Order: sequence, then structure tokens, then C-alpha cells
Amino acid sequence: MSAPTENRSTVTEREARQVAEAARERDWHKPSFAKELFLGRFRLDLVHPHPMPAEESVRRGEEFLAKLRAFCEAEIDSARIEREARIPDEVVAGLKELGALGMKIDPKYGGLGLSQLYYNKALALVGSVSPAVGALLSAHQSIGVPQPLKMFGTEEQKEVFLPRCARTDISAFLLTEPDVGSDPARLATTAVPDGDEYVLDGVKLWTTNGVVADLLVVMARVPKSEGHKGGITAFVVEAGSEGVTVEHRNAFMGLRGIENGVTRFHRVRVPAGHRIGPEGAGLKIALTTLNTGRLSLPAMCAGAGKWCLKIAREWSAEREQWGKPLALHEAVGAKISFIAATTFALEAVLDLSSQMADEDRNDIRIEAALAKLYGSEMAWRMADELVQIRGGRGYETAESLKARGERAVPTEQMLRDLRINRIFEGSTEIMHLLIAREAVDAHLAVAGDLIDPAKSLPEKAKAGAQAGVFYAKWLPKLVAGPGQLPGSYGEFRHGVDLSTHLRYIERTSRRLARATFYGMSRWQGRMETKQGFLGRIVDIGAELFAMSAACVRAERLRTRDEHGREAYQLADAFCRQARVRVEELFGRLWTNTDDLDRKVVKGVLGGAYTWLEEGIVDPSQDGPWIADATPGPSAHENARRPYGG
Repeated sequence: MSAPTENRSTVTEREARQVAEAARERDWHKPSFAKELFLGRFRLDLVHPHPMPAEESVRRGEEFLAKLRAFCEAEIDSARIEREARIPDEVVAGLKELGALGMKIDPKYGGLGLSQLYYNKALALVGSVSPAVGALLSAHQSIGVPQPLKMFGTEEQKEVFLPRCARTDISAFLLTEPDVGSDPARLATTAVPDGDEYVLDGVKLWTTNGVVADLLVVMARVPKSEGHKGGITAFVVEAGSEGVTVEHRNAFMGLRGIENGVTRFHRVRVPAGHRIGPEGAGLKIALTTLNTGRLSLPAMCAGAGKWCLKIAREWSAEREQWGKPLALHEAVGAKISFIAATTFALEAVLDLSSQMADEDRNDIRIEAALAKLYGSEMAWRMADELVQIRGGRGYETAESLKARGERAVPTEQMLRDLRINRIFEGSTEIMHLLIAREAVDAHLAVAGDLIDPAKSLPEKAKAGAQAGVFYAKWLPKLVAGPGQLPGSYGEFRHGVDLSTHLRYIERTSRRLARATFYGMSRWQGRMETKQGFLGRIVDIGAELFAMSAACVRAERLRTRDEHGREAYQLADAFCRQARVRVEELFGRLWTNTDDLDRKVVKGVLGGAYTWLEEGIVDPSQDGPWIADATPGPSAHENARRPYGG
């Protein structure tokens, strides 16, 4: 058993919060539909009429999608990638030739310059044939070198690195460490200034693309010193630099072709010119990059939903039980209806968020986070329901099905591949907290000092006065609104009446805001510890956002004569299903086992229930829970394997 990590940092809860808070974008310069929704203001005008892409953007996007589809059908063998746990070099070479590495990069740097909308359509397409290939392209462009350089890089950096990223070089994003997940305050990798260079030392874990990358975005802590502000800082690092060692290629339950590893930096010299932004801005750069970068996951989740629907339709029509097709049995039919309606809604959320990102009229940090949260959770549920619809064949591997003469449908693989999305780029639990923080930002801005135990009495008194003025204006507006008027949103009545759902969203938005206010009044400074309550608040908001997107998309399709009648039916079905979930969540806001659960957890950690663990044999092997990440030279052979190298 290896020695415990000696350099494990100890950071207090308050210090950790301060680091996270400092990295937040605090100002809201543009309107946000989702933020307004959480405040009880249903701003339909921000999303309706549905924003539309420019004709030239559509032309270029559709041309590329046609080429990409042909490549996927002819060149990507998903079964081979799953079997060999590798993406073949020739596949990556073909993607480079297509320009797929530079989908989001400006043409002046050699990229295709696709919009966020068409970039996400491309990821959905690629991810449907191979989620591993989708993850490769997403990690490279959504969070790898191109995105942070696009937003924060100098012109010189863009001219040097973006042409490489557009055509030849794979990039990766390195933030997580063996003992650092969603709490960056404990980041241990250091970048010590030395003349015109920085010297990097540390270990990074779960480096998607890290095994094959040519360029890395690395987050490291610069010590504060004379002439150096210090703090978590972002760097572009050449993966082949002396002292960079890929010590291990990780293997997972799904995404078996993903090139994810452990990377060690030992006295790696990085030119100061490769620093992205100023010292101390690294975490803010990472979080800002993720504001739109997170949309790549719901893109692939929407694609997964489409595949689940296709397989459910074809199989349940073919399979007969008790004298009729499987789909006509109510228990199975409910699952198919859920998959169809939810797939429609996920694509609606994705397209709306993507187009808003392209237009840049709205602040979409909450919308992108909600899309990631909702997409990853609902796609997992759809895949799980598909496994149930397929029965034993859903649990059987595609290879086994093929070997005994049946269609090789990789249902169980889809379930395994999708599971990581509830963890990737912010787990569901972290997304709940992140979105909740943004959702209550207006409250904390006026009343934060009032509930902060560290503030003095004069500061609390001042905050109380400010809060009084704000709430005197805000609270009365939560009493009544258009949702109580039968004629509201009448333009959404066309055969199927969607106006009733929009009125529900408006009423429920105000109800949600009242519940949030009541929670803050009740728990005050302890509000942040009520993660069960906050999670339900966020989930209600996610459902309302998805309902809004579904209705707006249905109306857009109707006005363009694109399956409008069917779109209205799907939007209606989704909204009715979502309303059931919303009402259940509201009930659980105040009727739950949160307090009892905390008592049980204390008992579990205190050893009160160890007797319950008797009668089993633990097959786990010995070893530390967290690997030693002490800085120093690597004792491993370098597992780096660049494509074509």
C-alpha cells in the first residue's frame, strides 16, 4: 500500500467557497430567460419567436453535416471501437481531413467557423454512431485549447495554436487532480515563475484526450510573489514537452474508446507567452469556457434520445406478446411515449440554447447549465427504459446478439456510455449547486450580508434596508400574472392547445420564486446546506425551461410547415408529463426525509450500522482510496500515444 499523499492541501469550507465565488461571473449585462424564470418572471419574449440562424450559416452547416454523415456511415465502425477500446488512427485522420477538428474555429485560422447550433448537430450525429468519437471531438473543441483561446487568448496565441487545432493537433483540458474534483481551492499542481518561463509540477487525473493530445490546457497554481499576483492560472502546454508523462490510460464502464489518462508534470518549462489571460484568472477562464462548452453533452444526449426512439419504435412493432405488438401494451407504450416526448424536448432545449449562444443577445450561463443537467439525466432515463423495452436482448451485448443471428443492437452499450454524462463537466449534484447559486443571485445581492454570519451589525442593518426596498417591489408581483388569464398565450392554440402549458409555466414560475424566498427566510445562512431543497428547486426550473423550449419549438415548426401538427402533439405530451414531475418535486420541497437522512448518514459514518454489512465478501483489492500525487519525477513508462505517431 502506497504512502498517503503528503502534499494534500487542507482548505476550510469558507476558503473553498471564496475561491469558487471569486471565479464566478458576477455581473449580468444581458437578459437571461432562465434567471428571470427562477425570479418568478416568465419572459417569453426572450425566446419567442424562436431565434433563427442566418441562411449562410445554415448552408455551410448543412454542407458539412452531409459530408460528416457520409464519413460516419462509411468509415466509423462503432463495434470495432467498442471491441478494441480504441479509435483507429485512420478514423482520426479522416476527421482531420474533413476539418472536424476545427468546426468552431474561425476560418481565418483554418477552421470551418460553424455556428454553435451546427457544431452541436455535428456532435449529435457523430455521437450517435460512436459516443467515444463524439467525446474526442467535444473535449478537443468545447473545453480544450480552441475555446479558451477564442475567448481569452491573445492574437499571437491564436495565430500560433488555432491553425494546429483546426487541422492536425488534438487538445485536452487538465483541471481535475487525484484529490481535487469540484473543489478547485485544493488544486495542488504548481506553476512557479522562473524568468520568462513557468515551471510546472503536479499530477492531473481523468484527462480526456490526454493520452493522445498534442496540446494541453493546464490549470496550475502560481505562488504569490513579488511581481506575481499568483492564483490558479491557465497555460497552453505542448504535450510532448520534457517532463510530461502520461502514466496510465484509464478504462471505464463505458466510452471504451476514450483516451483518458493520468498525466504527471515534473519540472516542465512553459514559456510565459503560453499563459492564457492574467495570473489568477484560470478558474474564471475554465468556468466561462464551460458556459457554452457544456452544450456539447446535451447535444450527444439529444442524439442518443433519437436513437432510443428509433430502436424502441422498430423493436416494439416487430415483437409480439399476447396477440399484439409490444408497443400496444400500455406499460410499454408509456415508456415509448416518454422517450418520444422527451427526445423532442431535449432537441428543443439544445436548439434554443445553441441559437441563443450564437446570437449572443442573452446571457445563457444558466440555460447551458440546465441543458447539461436535464439532458444528461433524461437521456440516461430514456436509455434505461429502452433496455427494459428490449428485455433480455437489451441486457445482451450487440456482439452476442450478432453471434446468434440477431440484429446487433448495442442497447446495453448506450446505457453504459451515457452514464458518465451525469458526472462529466460537473456532476448532477454540483450542477444543482451551481445553478442554485445563480438562481438566488438577485437575493444574495440585496440580502447576502443579512444572512452572512461574518458581517457586522451595521453591515446587516444596511443590508436589511436594501432588502426591504427590493422585496417590497418584488413580492407583490408574485401574486398574480398572465398565467391566471384564460386567454393568455392564445397564439399557441392550433388544434392542440399549448397555451394552457404556457400559463402553467407562468404561474409555476411565480410559485417557484415564492418557495425559494420562503426557503431563504426560513434557513437564512444555512440555506447553502439544504442541498436537497436546492436540488428540487433547480429541477423544477429545468422542467419549466424544457416546457418553454418545447412549446416555442413546436410553434416554430408549425409556422414553417415542418411537421407542425405532430410537433404540437409531442410538445403537449411532454408538457403534461413534465407537469406531473413538477408537482411531485413541489411536494417534496416540504415533505421529505432530508433531516432523517442526515441522522442516518451520521450513524453510517460513526459506525453505528456496521453490523448491517456482515454476511458478504468484499471483492475490492487493497490500495489507497486516493492515489499518491506527490510531485516528482515519474516512475512510469510514458503511455502517450499521439494519433499517427
